[in-house]
Amino acid sequence: MKKSTALWTALGVAAIPAAAVIGGSFYFYKLAVARAPKKFLDGDPGLQPHPDVQTETTSSRDWWNSQTFEHRQLNATDELMLHGYYLPAKASTHQTAILAHGYSGDASIMSGVAKFYHEDLNMNILVPDARGHGRSEGTYIGYGWHERIDYLGWIRQVIKQDGPQAQIVLHGISMGGATVTMTSGEDLPPNVRAIVEDCGYTSVQAELEYQMKRMYKLPAFPMIPATDVMTKIRAGYSFSEASALNQVRRSRTPMLFIHGSNDTFVPTSMVHELYEACPAEKDLLIVDGAGHGDSFLINKVMYTDKVKEFLADRLTDLPLADAQ
Repeated sequence: MKKSTALWTALGVAAIPAAAVIGGSFYFYKLAVARAPKKFLDGDPGLQPHPDVQTETTSSRDWWNSQTFEHRQLNATDELMLHGYYLPAKASTHQTAILAHGYSGDASIMSGVAKFYHEDLNMNILVPDARGHGRSEGTYIGYGWHERIDYLGWIRQVIKQDGPQAQIVLHGISMGGATVTMTSGEDLPPNVRAIVEDCGYTSVQAELEYQMKRMYKLPAFPMIPATDVMTKIRAGYSFSEASALNQVRRSRTPMLFIHGSNDTFVPTSMVHELYEACPAEKDLLIVDGAGHGDSFLINKVMYTDKVKEFLADRLTDLPLADAQ
């Protein structure tokens, strides 16, 4: 009887940490992966905008709100209905920039870059709401992994519209940067002339492990593996497979990598890993003093000049006037 009691006691004690891990996986899945307001990011010191960029942000938002966008839809491969904002260039062109926004945002947060492509480069712009964001359907965030397949659909849609003469640039920031980098490893049509990746992470696994330590002062094990299992069950992908680093190794498309020197949310070291792994034509811009997602705002002239320089040899009839 005593042995039986001792056995059940031992099993009960062992079940406590197991239950805690399972409970923690539900918590972190809802926190990081499920579609829900991400209030835990409010006040994060790594995401606070630089005090000098408010005027530029307000100006680009006002521009966005004054535009008459065409509302585009894409039926994703898993039947989700995705939404995008399309704005034709002022002068007819077959050049289109497809932009990718960051985690927990929506298409409108790309307003500054969208304005640059539309106003300064006279390009059509297509800015999708990522699955699980904005007007797009979806109950989870794919961190760029499932979104890479969605972007293949958006690319096909543009080519169907503009025909074989279509020239496409992909440009993403933060999670959007990871999205376009992950897309780069797919079998892209030659119409995709260049990709601009800004402050994306090397992999979902690496970024979440980094954030677990940075935000919660916890080791990756056991919560990241447990949440990974939950994500595989509920969202259909694992953190380890969602690797921008593995994808960029297969890229054949010219890529421009951009990162802020003061980025503590996605560490600047990650861009060097991505850049070194890329076998395609490439260039790198580190914006001194810029935090996460701030490079365009901190030094707009340097940023836009670099993008224009990179695109000049890859797009025909690209305007060469300096962006202001």
